[in-house]
Amino acid sequence: MAGEVKNYNPGKYILIAGSIPIKGFANGTFISIASISDAVTSQAGADGEIARAISADKRKRITITLQHTSDSNSVLNGFASADSASGAGIMFPLYAQDLLGSDKFAVAQAWVQKKPDREFGTDIGNRVWVIETGEPSIDLL
Repeated sequence: MAGEVKNYNPGKYILIAGSIPIKGFANGTFISIASISDAVTSQAGADGEIARAISADKRKRITITLQHTSDSNSVLNGFASADSASGAGIMFPLYAQDLLGSDKFAVAQAWVQKKPDREFGTDIGNRVWVIETGEPSIDLL
């Protein structure tokens, strides 16, 4: 229908790591989900013939920005510490959804790729977590 008004409410976006809801998102961009590899790469030969390579790599990189004061920093730190201490690797499921839209993401195997840098100042500040995943089971926009 032309002229239909759509709504977005960042308070209606959920993220669950393991079985724990992640809360305390920072202002601005608080979740970013990106492919690690390009889906298709191409190359042109010397005579102009073009060839494409289609990647089988379905991994994602998820960047989560939390306020410094968020209790969810301890949750993600716990996952990272358990993974590091296990010696065999411990992964967790991750689920994200826009409750007012069609955006959904689910993956059975996720891990903390990088803990946040720690900065302290006069403002509350943020913690930026980098998560990598295996192939998602749901990846809808």
